[in-house]
Amino acid sequence: MTDVVSSRPWYKNSGPGALVAAAFIGPGTVTVCTLAGVEFGYDLLWVMLLSVFATMVLQEMSARIGIVTGLGLTQVIRDKLQAQPIARFAVLTLILAAIVVGNAAYEAGNISGGRLGLETLLGISSSNGSRWLSLLIGIIAFVLLFLGNYRILERALVSMVILMSLAFVLAALLTRPDLGALLQGLLIPSLSDANLLTIVGLIGTTVVPYNLFLHASLVSEKWHHADDLPHARRDTFVAVIIGGVVSMAIIVCAAAINTAGINNAADLALGLEPLFGSFARTFLSLGLFAAGITSAITAPLAAAYVVRGCMGWPADLKHAGFRLVWISILAIGITFSSLGINPIDIIRFAQVANGLTLPVVVAILLWIMNSQAVLGKHSNAPWHNVLGGFILAITVALGLRAIILVAASL
Repeated sequence: MTDVVSSRPWYKNSGPGALVAAAFIGPGTVTVCTLAGVEFGYDLLWVMLLSVFATMVLQEMSARIGIVTGLGLTQVIRDKLQAQPIARFAVLTLILAAIVVGNAAYEAGNISGGRLGLETLLGISSSNGSRWLSLLIGIIAFVLLFLGNYRILERALVSMVILMSLAFVLAALLTRPDLGALLQGLLIPSLSDANLLTIVGLIGTTVVPYNLFLHASLVSEKWHHADDLPHARRDTFVAVIIGGVVSMAIIVCAAAINTAGINNAADLALGLEPLFGSFARTFLSLGLFAAGITSAITAPLAAAYVVRGCMGWPADLKHAGFRLVWISILAIGITFSSLGINPIDIIRFAQVANGLTLPVVVAILLWIMNSQAVLGKHSNAPWHNVLGGFILAITVALGLRAIILVAASL
């Protein structure tokens, strides 16, 4: 079996990584990168470089767990804490609250982002009853998820990631960036009180807690032997790097506009058109649509995987409970997006929950990665722990900062 897998072309041994990239390049990421470029030009490209590195380290660990154990991360956590029922209940409850409730809150943003992309592409005003586009995007996501076929889902999302990547990168090239300034922003850190909140936002939209759960489950369904770890690593690293390049391309696009009033990628697309022609608007609109629809699929899917691990359901995408979870998340997103309800209070709760959860998840991930009983010879090497510890320190600081920011705004 392993020989057959190893002999396949490289593109046959890929897929889960693209779904991870699809998950973290959503409308939220597009918006934060847009604001970073508009406000600070190329100065914060180094943050994306750091974020990509951290994401690669953590997602590789998550993939290793999925392949070696054949289980999702939630299932491994549940089994590992079997003898400690209080800790088990507390950790799983926190994870459920942050991932499931948080993804329900962000799903409205995912669908709305995809709708904004279509509106801009088609030249439709949101005041002219275009909110039916939210339902259209929801239906597309529903059909792909309901089919319950991993291969179809994987191919659809890989296609969308390719479309999204080409769209944003081509739009960035149209702006003819200053390579010297770009390299300076990429390699020389710039940190100040003025850009601190944007830095927090850029890292927070790239190092995503639910991606760790999603990835472990996806690779456990794609590969079934530890000999496939090289394929999983290559798939992960390539996809995360592509995701990082997409984020940087958005920053580059936004840096080309020296004006206020740019709040999201739809504004960015319209703002670039007078400067670089209709192609820039078209590429950015397609990119925003692809970013919205991919995240609209992966967010409910990740929530369903987390609940499945907590409940001990079988590994079946067509399981009734599994479907019920992602249908509920998708329905909430469609409702909030199509009715124009501002989910700001729920999103604030989600930010607090994610701020609390990310350091906890990273700490638990490192704990599991050092367990010989779980991973055997595939447990973390010392250098893995050094990198993981560095990332954990960053996530703790970010988590505390996120909580302080949300509390201050209440």
